Amino acid sequence: MRINLTKKDIINSIYMQIGFSKKINEALLEDVFEIILNKIIEHKKVKIAKFGTFILRKKKERVGRNPKTKEIKIISERFVILFRASKDLKKYINNND
Repeated sequence: MRINLTKKDIINSIYMQIGFSKKINEALLEDVFEIILNKIIEHKKVKIAKFGTFILRKKKERVGRNPKTKEIKIISERFVILFRASKDLKKYINNND
């Protein structure tokens, strides 16, 4: 079963643990996301110790096909963000099952 974690959930969790107002928590979370995103765009790679690495990768243009209509289309060149978990994160997840 898939459960989505929303910004609201994270804000509420920070509120319960730290006690800052929800508006301050929301601003803090938005700032963290903005910093990570800007650094990914600027440096193409962001490593967060004991968590993982975000990598910006360029995908080349390619031919794709609509499986329903079998119509062939060109998929344009674009950037994608990859996430590679750190060894520490993998170890933590595997030890807490």
